Amino acid sequence: MRDVISPQGFDAIRKQAMVRFGLAALMIPAIIFAMAGTIHYWQGWLYWMVLSIPMIAAAIYFLRTDPELLRRRMKFQEKEREQQTIVLLGYVVLVAGFLAIGYDLRQNGLNQVPVYAVLAADIGVLLGYCLILWVFKENRYAARTVEVEEGQKVVTTGPYSIIRHPMYLGVFVMYLLTPIALGSWLAVPIVSLYIPLLVWRIIDEEKVLLRDLPGYHEYRMNRPYRLLPFVW
Repeated sequence: MRDVISPQGFDAIRKQAMVRFGLAALMIPAIIFAMAGTIHYWQGWLYWMVLSIPMIAAAIYFLRTDPELLRRRMKFQEKEREQQTIVLLGYVVLVAGFLAIGYDLRQNGLNQVPVYAVLAADIGVLLGYCLILWVFKENRYAARTVEVEEGQKVVTTGPYSIIRHPMYLGVFVMYLLTPIALGSWLAVPIVSLYIPLLVWRIIDEEKVLLRDLPGYHEYRMNRPYRLLPFVW
């Protein structure tokens, strides 16, 4: 059952979503072209479209079908101390990765990565994003922060029928392929530093879910893999 939202509450979510997603759609190209030092950078334009089109479409869709999900996704303040540390380190890796991309592009040129590799990486980024959106459709409690809300239930459908943390698989794919999609090899090992942070976040999040989410222990026993089937 969907939450009943007052017209005032819906209007507040709508305005916040318009500002947040609108700024994101504008900031992405600003960052990309600033680090490249030029707007004549087809890899940047393609990456912007790969991110912005599904992002805006999803925002419109969920605003109509599940505005409470958008509200949860627009919360940034972690309650768990360990998660606060993980998020901070994640931002450091993200900034370092984009700085490395910019340095690589300026030093080694915009076309060092073959076209087929850039296109394949963009397809991978899009698939990772689609997996995340699938998670949102199946799990309306897929908040940005690690917490369990009143009335929240374990989700076992869709990608959750295969692995316990499908959203993080989508994030993993997007992060790892972003440097290649933007035409940089140098930044790949730097962005890969996000992998241990992601593992740390999952392990710590499961402690919260086991503590606060009824039925999660049984779900964990029935779905043995966290992120990659037959691996982990």
